[in-house]
Amino acid sequence: MYDVVLLSLAEGGGCGSACGGCETACTPRTPVLACADALRDAGARVETVVAGSDAEIDAVIARFDADPRTDGLTWPDADSKLRLVVAAATDGQLRAVVRRLVRRYAPPPSKRPADLAADRTVPDLPALAVLPLDPGATTDLAGQLGLPRSPAEVAAAVLGGSVRRLDLLRNDGGSVTLDGALIGGADDSGRAVPWRGRIEVDDAVLSDGTDPILACAIGNAGGYATFDGLPLLTEGNPADGRVEVAVAVPVVTRTPFRKARVRVEVRRARGRAASVLPRDGELPFLDDGVPGTLNRKRSWWTEPGAWAVYAG
Repeated sequence: MYDVVLLSLAEGGGCGSACGGCETACTPRTPVLACADALRDAGARVETVVAGSDAEIDAVIARFDADPRTDGLTWPDADSKLRLVVAAATDGQLRAVVRRLVRRYAPPPSKRPADLAADRTVPDLPALAVLPLDPGATTDLAGQLGLPRSPAEVAAAVLGGSVRRLDLLRNDGGSVTLDGALIGGADDSGRAVPWRGRIEVDDAVLSDGTDPILACAIGNAGGYATFDGLPLLTEGNPADGRVEVAVAVPVVTRTPFRKARVRVEVRRARGRAASVLPRDGELPFLDDGVPGTLNRKRSWWTEPGAWAVYAG
Protein backbone atom coordinates (compact mmCIF):
# COMPACT_ATOMS: atom_id res chain seq x y z
CA MET A 1 0.00 0.00 0.00
CA TYR A 2 1.10 3.56 -0.68
CA ASP A 3 2.32 6.31 1.60
CA VAL A 4 0.40 9.53 0.96
CA VAL A 5 1.34 13.10 1.88
CA LEU A 6 -1.65 15.42 2.14
CA LEU A 7 -0.27 18.93 1.72
CA SER A 8 -2.07 22.19 2.43
CA LEU A 9 -0.64 25.69 2.51
CA ALA A 10 -0.55 27.83 5.63
CA GLU A 11 -0.44 31.61 5.35
CA GLY A 12 2.96 32.44 3.89
CA GLY A 13 3.40 28.97 2.38
CA GLY A 14 3.78 30.03 -1.23
CA CYS A 15 0.93 32.50 -0.63
CA GLY A 16 0.45 36.13 -1.59
CA SER A 17 1.97 36.73 -5.01
CA ALA A 18 2.82 33.07 -5.42
CA CYS A 19 -0.64 31.58 -4.94
CA GLY A 20 -3.11 34.41 -5.10
CA GLY A 21 -3.81 34.80 -1.41
CA CYS A 22 -5.13 32.33 1.11
CA GLU A 23 -7.99 34.15 2.78
CA THR A 24 -10.43 31.31 2.10
CA ALA A 25 -8.46 28.25 3.14
CA CYS A 26 -4.88 28.17 4.35
CA THR A 27 -5.14 25.72 7.22
CA PRO A 28 -6.30 22.10 7.26
CA ARG A 29 -10.08 21.97 7.10
CA THR A 30 -12.82 19.35 7.11
CA PRO A 31 -12.15 18.14 3.50
CA VAL A 32 -8.50 17.50 4.39
CA LEU A 33 -9.41 15.45 7.44
CA ALA A 34 -12.11 13.58 5.52
CA CYS A 35 -9.70 12.75 2.70
CA ALA A 36 -7.09 11.54 5.19
CA ASP A 37 -9.68 9.30 6.85
CA ALA A 38 -10.75 7.86 3.49
CA LEU A 39 -7.15 7.10 2.58
CA ARG A 40 -6.48 5.41 5.93
CA ASP A 41 -9.70 3.39 5.66
CA ALA A 42 -8.36 2.06 2.34
CA GLY A 43 -5.12 1.01 4.04
CA ALA A 44 -2.81 3.90 3.08
CA ARG A 45 -0.32 5.43 5.46
CA VAL A 46 -1.13 9.15 5.55
CA GLU A 47 0.80 12.18 6.72
CA THR A 48 -0.80 15.63 6.72
CA VAL A 49 1.55 18.57 6.25
CA VAL A 50 0.75 22.27 6.56
CA ALA A 51 3.48 24.18 4.72
CA GLY A 52 4.15 27.74 5.85
CA SER A 53 7.03 28.50 3.49
CA ASP A 54 8.60 27.49 0.19
CA ALA A 55 11.23 25.59 2.19
CA GLU A 56 8.52 23.45 3.79
CA ILE A 57 6.95 22.75 0.39
CA ASP A 58 10.42 21.83 -0.89
CA ALA A 59 10.92 19.42 2.00
CA VAL A 60 7.83 17.49 0.90
CA ILE A 61 8.85 17.52 -2.75
CA ALA A 62 12.34 16.24 -1.93
CA ARG A 63 10.79 12.96 -0.84
CA PHE A 64 10.08 12.25 -4.52
CA ASP A 65 13.78 12.39 -5.49
CA ALA A 66 15.25 9.42 -7.30
CA ASP A 67 18.65 7.97 -6.42
CA PRO A 68 21.57 10.27 -7.29
CA ARG A 69 22.45 10.39 -10.98
CA THR A 70 25.96 10.17 -12.33
CA ASP A 71 25.57 13.66 -13.84
CA GLY A 72 24.69 15.13 -10.41
CA LEU A 73 21.16 16.24 -11.39
CA THR A 74 18.23 15.94 -9.01
CA TRP A 75 15.56 13.86 -10.74
CA PRO A 76 12.11 12.61 -9.69
CA ASP A 77 11.68 8.91 -8.97
CA ALA A 78 9.32 7.51 -11.60
CA ASP A 79 8.74 4.41 -9.44
CA SER A 80 8.09 6.17 -6.13
CA LYS A 81 5.53 4.54 -3.84
CA LEU A 82 4.81 7.94 -2.29
CA ARG A 83 1.80 9.90 -3.52
CA LEU A 84 0.93 13.57 -3.09
CA VAL A 85 -2.42 15.27 -2.50
CA VAL A 86 -2.52 19.09 -2.67
CA ALA A 87 -5.42 20.70 -0.83
CA ALA A 88 -6.11 23.94 -2.70
CA ALA A 89 -8.72 26.66 -2.39
CA THR A 90 -7.45 28.43 -5.53
CA ASP A 91 -5.60 27.54 -8.72
CA GLY A 92 -2.86 29.87 -7.51
CA GLN A 93 -2.22 27.63 -4.50
CA LEU A 94 -1.92 24.60 -6.75
CA ARG A 95 0.43 26.54 -9.00
CA ALA A 96 2.63 27.38 -6.01
CA VAL A 97 3.32 23.67 -5.49
CA VAL A 98 3.90 22.91 -9.18
CA ARG A 99 6.25 25.88 -9.36
CA ARG A 100 8.37 24.38 -6.57
CA LEU A 101 8.39 21.04 -8.42
CA VAL A 102 9.80 22.82 -11.47
CA ARG A 103 12.37 24.67 -9.37
CA ARG A 104 13.62 21.39 -7.92
CA TYR A 105 13.77 19.24 -11.02
CA ALA A 106 14.50 21.62 -13.93
CA PRO A 107 18.18 21.19 -14.87
CA PRO A 108 20.23 24.30 -15.65
CA PRO A 109 20.68 24.84 -19.42
CA SER A 110 24.40 24.15 -19.10
CA LYS A 111 23.68 20.67 -17.70
CA ARG A 112 20.84 19.59 -19.98
CA PRO A 113 20.94 15.77 -20.05
CA ALA A 114 20.65 13.67 -23.18
CA ASP A 115 17.63 11.79 -21.79
CA LEU A 116 15.48 14.94 -21.55
CA ALA A 117 12.91 15.29 -24.33
CA ALA A 118 13.86 17.82 -27.00
CA ASP A 119 10.65 19.84 -26.48
CA ARG A 120 10.99 20.00 -22.68
CA THR A 121 13.14 21.78 -20.09
CA VAL A 122 11.86 19.61 -17.20
CA PRO A 123 11.43 15.85 -16.80
CA ASP A 124 8.06 14.26 -16.09
CA LEU A 125 7.07 15.84 -12.77
CA PRO A 126 5.55 13.62 -10.07
CA ALA A 127 1.79 13.24 -10.34
CA LEU A 128 -0.40 14.89 -7.72
CA ALA A 129 -4.03 14.82 -6.71
CA VAL A 130 -6.03 18.01 -6.27
CA LEU A 131 -8.37 18.29 -3.29
CA PRO A 132 -10.53 21.39 -3.91
CA LEU A 133 -11.29 23.32 -0.72
CA ASP A 134 -13.86 25.70 -2.22
CA PRO A 135 -17.13 23.74 -2.42
CA GLY A 136 -18.77 26.45 -4.50
CA ALA A 137 -16.17 26.55 -7.26
CA THR A 138 -17.14 25.16 -10.66
CA THR A 139 -14.74 26.89 -13.04
CA ASP A 140 -11.48 26.24 -11.22
CA LEU A 141 -8.89 24.03 -12.92
CA ALA A 142 -10.14 20.89 -11.19
CA GLY A 143 -13.61 21.64 -12.53
CA GLN A 144 -12.34 22.31 -16.04
CA LEU A 145 -10.42 19.03 -16.06
CA GLY A 146 -13.31 17.06 -14.62
CA LEU A 147 -11.23 15.88 -11.66
CA PRO A 148 -12.73 14.29 -8.54
CA ARG A 149 -13.88 16.86 -6.01
CA SER A 150 -15.15 15.08 -2.89
CA PRO A 151 -12.59 13.84 -0.34
CA ALA A 152 -13.64 10.22 -0.89
CA GLU A 153 -13.38 10.53 -4.68
CA VAL A 154 -9.95 12.18 -4.42
CA ALA A 155 -8.74 9.40 -2.12
CA ALA A 156 -9.97 6.77 -4.56
CA ALA A 157 -8.24 8.52 -7.47
CA VAL A 158 -4.93 8.64 -5.61
CA LEU A 159 -5.00 4.97 -4.75
CA GLY A 160 -6.41 3.98 -8.15
CA GLY A 161 -3.31 5.43 -9.79
CA SER A 162 -4.84 6.56 -13.11
CA VAL A 163 -2.63 9.48 -14.21
CA ARG A 164 -3.42 12.19 -16.75
CA ARG A 165 -0.43 14.11 -18.06
CA LEU A 166 -0.95 17.81 -18.84
CA ASP A 167 0.92 20.62 -20.52
CA LEU A 168 2.66 23.26 -18.46
CA LEU A 169 3.41 26.83 -19.46
CA ARG A 170 6.74 28.11 -18.21
CA ASN A 171 7.68 31.76 -18.54
CA ASP A 172 10.84 33.81 -18.47
CA GLY A 173 9.71 35.46 -15.22
CA GLY A 174 10.60 32.24 -13.40
CA SER A 175 7.05 31.02 -12.83
CA VAL A 176 4.59 28.59 -14.39
CA THR A 177 1.00 28.71 -15.63
CA LEU A 178 -1.45 25.83 -15.28
CA ASP A 179 -4.64 27.40 -16.65
CA GLY A 180 -3.95 30.75 -18.26
CA ALA A 181 -3.29 34.47 -18.01
CA LEU A 182 -5.51 37.47 -18.71
CA ILE A 183 -3.58 40.62 -19.53
CA GLY A 184 -5.14 44.06 -19.23
CA GLY A 185 -6.91 46.11 -16.59
CA ALA A 186 -10.21 47.84 -15.87
CA ASP A 187 -11.25 51.19 -14.46
CA ASP A 188 -13.32 51.76 -11.31
CA SER A 189 -16.49 51.09 -13.28
CA GLY A 190 -15.22 47.74 -14.50
CA ARG A 191 -14.66 48.89 -18.08
CA ALA A 192 -11.56 47.62 -19.85
CA VAL A 193 -8.77 50.16 -20.14
CA PRO A 194 -7.18 50.01 -23.62
CA TRP A 195 -3.44 49.40 -23.76
CA ARG A 196 -0.83 48.81 -26.41
CA GLY A 197 1.66 46.03 -26.80
CA ARG A 198 3.34 43.75 -29.31
CA ILE A 199 1.88 40.25 -29.09
CA GLU A 200 3.35 37.29 -30.92
CA VAL A 201 2.56 33.57 -31.12
CA ASP A 202 5.44 31.72 -32.76
CA ASP A 203 5.82 33.65 -36.04
CA ALA A 204 2.34 35.19 -36.02
CA VAL A 205 1.92 38.81 -34.90
CA LEU A 206 -1.48 39.47 -33.31
CA SER A 207 -0.65 43.10 -32.56
CA ASP A 208 2.34 45.15 -33.70
CA GLY A 209 2.07 47.51 -30.74
CA THR A 210 -0.04 50.21 -32.35
CA ASP A 211 -3.52 48.74 -31.74
CA PRO A 212 -5.60 49.67 -28.69
CA ILE A 213 -6.07 46.31 -26.92
CA LEU A 214 -8.91 45.60 -24.51
CA ALA A 215 -7.64 42.21 -23.33
CA CYS A 216 -5.21 39.45 -24.17
CA ALA A 217 -5.82 35.89 -23.01
CA ILE A 218 -3.02 33.32 -22.96
CA GLY A 219 -4.60 29.94 -22.36
CA ASN A 220 -3.39 26.49 -21.49
CA ALA A 221 -6.86 25.31 -20.42
CA GLY A 222 -10.20 27.15 -20.67
CA GLY A 223 -10.54 29.34 -17.59
CA TYR A 224 -9.93 32.56 -19.50
CA ALA A 225 -12.22 31.76 -22.42
CA THR A 226 -14.36 34.90 -22.03
CA PHE A 227 -13.82 38.52 -21.10
CA ASP A 228 -16.83 40.63 -20.10
CA GLY A 229 -19.05 38.16 -21.96
CA LEU A 230 -16.86 38.25 -25.08
CA PRO A 231 -15.62 34.85 -26.32
CA LEU A 232 -11.83 34.80 -26.42
CA LEU A 233 -10.33 31.32 -26.26
CA THR A 234 -12.22 28.66 -28.18
CA GLU A 235 -10.07 25.52 -28.02
CA GLY A 236 -8.81 25.21 -24.45
CA ASN A 237 -6.93 21.90 -24.40
CA PRO A 238 -4.27 21.43 -21.71
CA ALA A 239 -2.85 18.31 -23.38
CA ASP A 240 -2.27 19.27 -27.02
CA GLY A 241 1.19 20.84 -26.66
CA ARG A 242 -0.03 24.26 -27.78
CA VAL A 243 -0.79 27.59 -26.14
CA GLU A 244 -3.85 29.49 -27.41
CA VAL A 245 -3.74 33.30 -27.50
CA ALA A 246 -6.58 35.72 -28.17
CA VAL A 247 -6.46 39.51 -28.46
CA ALA A 248 -9.56 41.73 -28.27
CA VAL A 249 -9.21 44.95 -30.29
CA PRO A 250 -11.88 47.67 -30.70
CA VAL A 251 -12.48 48.55 -34.34
CA VAL A 252 -14.36 51.65 -35.47
CA THR A 253 -16.64 51.18 -38.49
CA ARG A 254 -18.10 54.08 -40.43
CA THR A 255 -20.85 54.09 -43.03
CA PRO A 256 -22.36 57.06 -44.90
CA PHE A 257 -25.04 58.97 -43.00
CA ARG A 258 -24.57 56.87 -39.85
CA LYS A 259 -22.72 57.44 -36.61
CA ALA A 260 -19.45 55.60 -36.23
CA ARG A 261 -19.81 52.29 -34.45
CA VAL A 262 -17.31 50.30 -32.43
CA ARG A 263 -17.13 46.54 -32.68
CA VAL A 264 -14.64 44.24 -31.00
CA GLU A 265 -12.42 42.14 -33.20
CA VAL A 266 -10.87 39.00 -31.67
CA ARG A 267 -7.62 37.78 -33.18
CA ARG A 268 -6.53 34.25 -32.30
CA ALA A 269 -3.51 32.06 -32.82
CA ARG A 270 -2.08 28.82 -31.45
CA GLY A 271 1.54 27.79 -31.15
CA ARG A 272 4.41 26.58 -29.02
CA ALA A 273 5.29 29.97 -27.51
CA ALA A 274 3.80 33.44 -26.97
CA SER A 275 5.15 36.81 -25.91
CA VAL A 276 3.76 40.18 -24.80
CA LEU A 277 5.76 43.41 -24.91
CA PRO A 278 3.94 46.32 -23.19
CA ARG A 279 4.32 49.74 -24.82
CA ASP A 280 2.83 52.02 -22.14
CA GLY A 281 4.46 51.26 -18.79
CA GLU A 282 3.13 48.82 -16.22
CA LEU A 283 0.37 46.52 -17.42
CA PRO A 284 -1.82 44.58 -14.94
CA PHE A 285 -2.56 40.90 -15.45
CA LEU A 286 -3.91 37.80 -13.74
CA ASP A 287 -1.97 34.54 -14.08
CA ASP A 288 -3.83 31.51 -12.66
CA GLY A 289 -5.79 34.08 -10.66
CA VAL A 290 -2.67 35.67 -9.20
CA PRO A 291 -2.39 39.45 -9.86
CA GLY A 292 0.78 41.05 -11.15
CA THR A 293 2.12 43.69 -13.50
CA LEU A 294 4.22 43.59 -16.65
CA ASN A 295 6.67 46.36 -17.48
CA ARG A 296 8.88 44.45 -19.90
CA LYS A 297 8.57 41.63 -22.40
CA ARG A 298 7.22 38.37 -20.98
CA SER A 299 7.38 35.07 -22.85
CA TRP A 300 5.49 31.83 -22.21
CA TRP A 301 6.31 28.46 -23.77
CA THR A 302 4.68 25.04 -23.64
CA GLU A 303 6.15 22.04 -21.84
CA PRO A 304 4.04 19.17 -23.27
CA GLY A 305 2.93 16.64 -20.67
CA ALA A 306 5.26 18.04 -18.02
CA TRP A 307 2.95 17.70 -15.02
CA ALA A 308 0.28 15.20 -14.10
CA VAL A 309 -2.81 14.66 -11.97
CA TYR A 310 -4.53 11.59 -10.58
CA ALA A 311 -7.71 11.62 -12.60
CA GLY A 312 -9.78 8.85 -11.07
